Amino acid sequence: MEGAKRLTDLRTRLLSLAALHSDRLVNEELGRAGARKWHYAVLATLDEFGPASQAELSNRTRIYRSDLVAVINELAEQGNVERSPDPADRRRNVVSLTDAGRLQLRRLDEVLAGVENGIFAPLSAAERAELARMLTVVIDHHGGHSM
Repeated sequence: MEGAKRLTDLRTRLLSLAALHSDRLVNEELGRAGARKWHYAVLATLDEFGPASQAELSNRTRIYRSDLVAVINELAEQGNVERSPDPADRRRNVVSLTDAGRLQLRRLDEVLAGVENGIFAPLSAAERAELARMLTVVIDHHGGHSM
């Protein structure tokens, strides 16, 4: 069924529809792997930047501190991260990625690569790169990355 031209020409609507579809698929596939988007964000951040305080993780992932506590608790229960006292300030904890967390991150990387390949199947590699570049410009213009 064809939609009204003013709707099909509205880029913000197209972006929203694509985001809804993408978000649904990402959530479904991560759920099948026993994870959530925030789990992936924390694991990927720890892998790239190393051990961090909860405040640092909150800033880097853009997950509210109150929500981040629950995410870290879930990841710790799964054995994917561990907390230890910060040697510089014993009142704070440092969160570190475990070997199991690295393995889980690799599994989730594969899951998300599969989702991306499915979503962007109609696009060539060059078109995918251009889309990523353009979306990054828009996101940066409005305050930066978050997941």
